[in-house]
Amino acid sequence: MAAETRPNVLFIASDDMRPQLGCYGDTTVKTPNIDALAKRGMVFQRSYVQQALCSPSRISMLTGRYPATTEIFEIGRTLRTTMPDITTMPQHFKDNGYHTRSLGKIYHVGIDDDASWTVPAWHSSKPRISPATQAAVQKYLGDAKAKGITLPQKGKGSRNAAVPAFESVDCGDDDLLDGDTAANAIQQLQEHAKTPDKPFFLAVGFANPHVPWISPKKYWDLYDRSKFTLAPNNFLPKDAPEFAATSGADFRWYAGVPEGELPEPFARECLHGYYAAISYVDAQVGRLMAALEQTGLAKNTIIVFWSDHGYYMGEHTWWGAKHNNYEGATRNCLILSQPGMKHAGEKTDALAQSVDLAPTLTELCGLPENSGFQGRSLKPVLEEPTAHVNDAAFSWYPKGQGYLGVAMRTDKWRYVEWTKTGAETQRELYNMVHDPQNNQNVAAKPEHAQVIEALSKRLREKFPVQEFKQPAESAMQKGKGKRGKKK
Repeated sequence: MAAETRPNVLFIASDDMRPQLGCYGDTTVKTPNIDALAKRGMVFQRSYVQQALCSPSRISMLTGRYPATTEIFEIGRTLRTTMPDITTMPQHFKDNGYHTRSLGKIYHVGIDDDASWTVPAWHSSKPRISPATQAAVQKYLGDAKAKGITLPQKGKGSRNAAVPAFESVDCGDDDLLDGDTAANAIQQLQEHAKTPDKPFFLAVGFANPHVPWISPKKYWDLYDRSKFTLAPNNFLPKDAPEFAATSGADFRWYAGVPEGELPEPFARECLHGYYAAISYVDAQVGRLMAALEQTGLAKNTIIVFWSDHGYYMGEHTWWGAKHNNYEGATRNCLILSQPGMKHAGEKTDALAQSVDLAPTLTELCGLPENSGFQGRSLKPVLEEPTAHVNDAAFSWYPKGQGYLGVAMRTDKWRYVEWTKTGAETQRELYNMVHDPQNNQNVAAKPEHAQVIEALSKRLREKFPVQEFKQPAESAMQKGKGKRGKKK
């Protein structure tokens, strides 16, 4: 395909957004703009990330490689520490004549990849928090310094201890980080419209709805928290390995979050903040869609809306968390839209994986194949929603005790194997037809012995047992990148 006729790509990412959108069937959330995008594209109802943690998930998607290949299971290292000669998805586009650019959180902030982009990655200098909270943080840091206290970079007692988990701010969209990111993206689209013969791959990453759930007041005003439905399964997955049935503690680091079970009024406020943060992102997506139309770029631009993993908001006792191999953590949002789609507005139950995006976009844009991409093109599904290119989706997660878990999601089952050198393999099995939220592990039931044997064989034929090795501190520090300067 000639460069001047190749479609552009607008890749939109949202942090910690689970499939809780109107186009996914949620009747409470207000997401008219993403729902409008869904009407011009296809909603993948069973899309899965390869790890429910920001940086490994994004690295897997952007490289088109499974974590078993990248060997990055944590936040800290860049992908070049393990794969120095890799060609990433955006780099493949750059090498084939595209102008590639990253705005906001695409790779994890501070852990970027210069080779992927035509110009250095850009991050807004606008805050995610209100002026009052900024002042509280500065006072907290100043008091600690005066007392000679060295605060941890993250966790309890870090600067987040002065930041509320949720906040309604009386401000405009562009006064906070995500609105400023959208504004900069619109400027980029306007610039690209001046050179229509030069195709672009523009990645725009929004920080919301990652905790803290802080957004302009007008998005809070969309909701009545008394009408929210709280999660009915406020208990851990039954009969699951104790180390597996855990999630992250990030949410507990923020100011005002009580220990233990959340009181119902506080839980409703958390949901209110999360919904408002989603609607804030939705409005920014609407601005990008409008800019595509106004510049005339819409007629030749493929749009992807993707989130880096799922999220828990009260299910299994977990709040503002992911960090495991369950359905709620690994299932993400995925909407694909291309000009002239035959099945625009339809939904598909085809299993999709984040590693599939690299070969999919490569094929849709007429680029040469990249043999390093390990996913499968979803083009057959875009052409026929009942088609299937995957018989399973795979996700990884390491746990602090040294176990490495690999999950395999099939039509009917979620099967997880946890392996550790010198320890007995631990297993989980959930019937996705009767137990879609993974409330009851049935791996120990005798009637499922043959199912487990068959699933284990399938899993290990594709991914042999892999030992998890905690990266050395030096490797973690070596992987720390620098934030791009605002231009």
